[in-house]
Amino acid sequence: MQSWQNKALELEASGLKHLDGFIHEHTLGFLIGVIGLLLALLAWVLSGALRRKGEKFMSCVRPAIIIRLSGPPPPPDTFDSFPPPHHPVYDDHRDDYEE
Repeated sequence: MQSWQNKALELEASGLKHLDGFIHEHTLGFLIGVIGLLLALLAWVLSGALRRKGEKFMSCVRPAIIIRLSGPPPPPDTFDSFPPPHHPVYDDHRDDYEE
């Protein structure tokens, strides 16, 4: 390992040790701060921050292949807006007993 890699690992270990100590001493403040930052990030993303803001009048032309088939068109689908009533599967057998 090179010397700059050893130095980077020492700095990382030192930083994580200080962060760990800060979290142990100030847990509630740390959690409130993290939650506040996450809510701000969520509001920023939901407000459209990640959309492209470049060209406003960008025209997009997509290639298309049109195939015309010979022959009559197919018949239209029939849709019954009032289907016959559905009989429930559950039967409580009330008509099996005579009163």
